[in-house]
Amino acid sequence: MSKTEAPEEQSEQSGLDAAGAQLSTAPKEDAPNLPSLGVIGWFRWFWRQLTSMRVALILLLLLSLGAIPGSLIPQNNVDELKVQDFMDRHSTLGPLYDKLQLFDVYSSVWFSAIYILLFVSLIGCIVPRTWQFVGQLRGRPPGAPKKLTRLPAYTTWRTEAEPEQVHEAALAVLKQRRFRAHTAADSVAAEKGYLREAGNLMFHIALIVMLIAFAAGQLFKSEGGKLITEGDGFANTLSQYDDFKSGSLFDTEELAPFSFKLDDFEGTYEKSGPNRGTPRTYRANVTYSEGVDGPEKKKSIEVNKPLEIDGSKVYLIGHGYAPTVTVRDSKGEVVYRNSVPLLPIDQNGTATGAIKVLDGYKNKSGKKEQLGFNAFFVPTFAGEGKGQMFSQFPAPDFPVLALSAYHGSLGVDSGVPQNVYQLDTRKMTKFKDSRGELFKKRLLPGETMKLPGGQGSITFEKDIKEWATFQISQEPGSLWALVGAVAAIAGLAGSLFIQRRRVWVRAVRGADGVTVVEMAGLGRSESAKLPEELADLAARLHDEAPSAPEPNHAPEAETVSGSDPDAVPAEGAEK
Repeated sequence: MSKTEAPEEQSEQSGLDAAGAQLSTAPKEDAPNLPSLGVIGWFRWFWRQLTSMRVALILLLLLSLGAIPGSLIPQNNVDELKVQDFMDRHSTLGPLYDKLQLFDVYSSVWFSAIYILLFVSLIGCIVPRTWQFVGQLRGRPPGAPKKLTRLPAYTTWRTEAEPEQVHEAALAVLKQRRFRAHTAADSVAAEKGYLREAGNLMFHIALIVMLIAFAAGQLFKSEGGKLITEGDGFANTLSQYDDFKSGSLFDTEELAPFSFKLDDFEGTYEKSGPNRGTPRTYRANVTYSEGVDGPEKKKSIEVNKPLEIDGSKVYLIGHGYAPTVTVRDSKGEVVYRNSVPLLPIDQNGTATGAIKVLDGYKNKSGKKEQLGFNAFFVPTFAGEGKGQMFSQFPAPDFPVLALSAYHGSLGVDSGVPQNVYQLDTRKMTKFKDSRGELFKKRLLPGETMKLPGGQGSITFEKDIKEWATFQISQEPGSLWALVGAVAAIAGLAGSLFIQRRRVWVRAVRGADGVTVVEMAGLGRSESAKLPEELADLAARLHDEAPSAPEPNHAPEAETVSGSDPDAVPAEGAEK
């Protein structure tokens, strides 16, 4: 290349650069001039790195990896007893995990640092790109470069129509195909595919929404459990919960005022086939009221169909049986009558628990004592001599209650928390049978077990109630998290499948007076559809400005479709 040609080549290259400019709002990553960087220069370089898509993806990956220990290792805000048990069983790992804050992952310094950096990275990336995108929407596509033949898709033909007529027809065709088009000097410039960048921005904004929703859900959430027997109720106050945990910013005074009563539990099960014992109906019928004195309403709560009251959701999560027992003292007076919930240990409803008589009982000598019974319940007994005492079916077809009896002190006044489903026998004495062994018996509904020495009795009543466990949750960020997830998927789909491209149409009068029409297309990246789309547009425009008759030695039209900037137009005809 000669020196006289250099300015022309440079001008041509700058024209191509201008044609492809702003096809994306991604910031340019210039290599820093390290020797000349000062404090401000280093800060700018660090800010560009932090707000780059590459770093945002790395931070998102680190956040996902950081959440793994929170799922595998017991957390203090979920179950402190499990954390303490882990510490007791792992004398080396326990203190190390504690120093690394692995028992408090989501409130740890390192997790919070990743979280905040990801926020800053996404916001620092979105804000400038949004302004650039708004500027592009308000602007117009740049004019055509000097040599359209160097663009990836190109076609040309000669027509007898005037250049102005060709430009008007090109504007109409392009706008009909939803291109943003305008006349620029001796050409028509058009652009399409702005939704690609809109989808990209939507994806980033949706990520921020999801992160905010996740943070709000962790900070302001509340979650508690309650076991309720048929006929009993629940009021949404802290003292009514069996267990309760909440986010660090949740105020217990913000508990929604409502109450409900478990009317009855409906459970039916498959009786035969490979799915025998699988629930067919699993429903808790409740009566609830909103506020302090709201009207009562009926509702059926099923699995994945919670009761929603004033921002709280009541989920049905478990079910079991509560045999009704009556305890009498040596004089035959009733000292205890209650339906005692027992905890299931298998899928067929086999359950264990404890019956504790705290007050009112006096032994044969008139001395006050406490009674305790280990209870083992099966809703469907296999029968005497037909294997171990485990239920054969979850429905109460053949209920049996097995009891073993103790007397003495239950230890409830020791100040140490006690499990209501377990019997502490350290300060208790066994009732013994005639052989000197622990006194125990299996009871059918309506049967009575008389304690040795006329010390009283316990009756297994025919009224077998059922219980249900409920989880009452407040999750303020769940809806926004769902909205963010849907928007992220939609935005990602748009950024992946929508192609941003530009088309130019130039019509100029040749030396022989015949108009020469050139069409070229440029996309953000190479796409097989760009030449096809250009061919379709050219065919439509060709109908409005058909080819002019040519001498026999000249082709009717020339087309080029490729990315080689030095490609030579190939001979061929275009419609």
